[in-house]
Amino acid sequence: MASPPPGQRTEQPHLVSLVLQSKKALQHGQQLCSKANSLSNASAQCCVDVLALDAKVKWITEAVLEQLKLAANVAKSIEHKRAQLDKQVKAWDVVRSRRTEALDSILESLGTQLVPPGFHQTSSGSSLFGSQHSLDGNNGSAFFHAQQSPSATVRDNPFTHHGKKNVDRTKWKTLRDFVDEGAIENVLDTLESDRTKLDDIMASTYDYPETLSAAISSIRESLPSSSDVPSIENILNAQQTTSELMARHLSSLTFHYEQMADALKVSEAGETFSEEDLQDMNRDTEELPSIMAELEGQAVSIEDAHQQLVTAKAAAQERLTTHSMTLGDLDELGEIMSDMLQKQHDIEDRCRELLDGLQQRLLVVEDLHHRFILYQASFNKLLVEIGRRRQYREAAEKIVDGMISQLRAMTEEERQVREDFNTEHGQHIPEDICLCIENPPTRWEVVPREGDVRETLPEVDNDILAKAKDKLAGVDISSAGAESV
Repeated sequence: MASPPPGQRTEQPHLVSLVLQSKKALQHGQQLCSKANSLSNASAQCCVDVLALDAKVKWITEAVLEQLKLAANVAKSIEHKRAQLDKQVKAWDVVRSRRTEALDSILESLGTQLVPPGFHQTSSGSSLFGSQHSLDGNNGSAFFHAQQSPSATVRDNPFTHHGKKNVDRTKWKTLRDFVDEGAIENVLDTLESDRTKLDDIMASTYDYPETLSAAISSIRESLPSSSDVPSIENILNAQQTTSELMARHLSSLTFHYEQMADALKVSEAGETFSEEDLQDMNRDTEELPSIMAELEGQAVSIEDAHQQLVTAKAAAQERLTTHSMTLGDLDELGEIMSDMLQKQHDIEDRCRELLDGLQQRLLVVEDLHHRFILYQASFNKLLVEIGRRRQYREAAEKIVDGMISQLRAMTEEERQVREDFNTEHGQHIPEDICLCIENPPTRWEVVPREGDVRETLPEVDNDILAKAKDKLAGVDISSAGAESV
């Protein structure tokens, strides 16, 4: 520095103003750097919090997804058990259809087979099953008496011989008229009632798999999406680089201020500066705004990075809060599943009990079908037996009639011979000799054994007897009802 020549001195900014500008810039830079440093330290702690929260959210998410998989397996298990139960019920329905169709078929067959009037009493209260009770009990054994066959009443009823055949068969009864239709209806109504009850019980859990699946989907959808955590390393590295740049700028500001403060002291001591020195100081001072702008921009960058981490932390905290609600829903789902499993187990037990009862009732239907087949077969055999007995009776009567005719002829011939003898020789024989000589021959009569009555049989037309024989030839009684439910 040198004193300018007199008269050549130019206008220059006052050194005090330059010092104040430098000091103000330094203080502002210090504030920016201090704030940036605080934000960097806070960002470091925020990074730790973000990573911790994100790790906790991921762990809870994985745990919830695992529990949802188990819940989905439970829903599939319930659906599988229901499918098995439905399969058993459908199998039972197939057997029921076959059994009831067979019963309807034999009843229709009974309804087409006429019973000649001579086989039953004319009383309206007369029935082959009139003395039997309706079904009572599980096996329907009360429907028939073990010691009484369907044709027992026919055999027990006295037969009335009609001299004139009833040609109008439309008024004849059929085998079905002697069946207790009310008891059969009771069996089928009870069967249908229990089947409906089974549907009602099964329907109470039909929506379980769908309900569980909907709850699982709802919880899965409520899970927060995969966390979009910013790159912690990149943020910290960027903050570190920016902090270093700000430190260099602050160092430049400090150096500039110290230079300006020293220049002010020198100037106050009486020394003067050359024009070149003043221009350098002015130029350096004019660069302060650009430096401050860079510092402010770098401070904003650090603040933005910190705000990004704060936002990431808040988002992670919100996801964690959402998980707390999800865990509550998951606990509630667990309780619902426990109740569903218990109820499903109870329903399965009740359904199996009902199915066992329904199978027993099918055995009753099968037994009725078998008994009606035997009933029809026995009646057809009864018709054949009546035809055989008629042949026997006619053969026996023919023998008896022939014997009676022969005895009558022999008796008449013997009477005539005896009369001729007595006429020729009786007058020559004293009356007190051989008193029996005048007795007529014994007259014979062939009658049923004492206590027996002459057999009477109902009339059976030849076409009815022929149909009975045809039906017997086409029915395998031993196989009827042999198939197990």
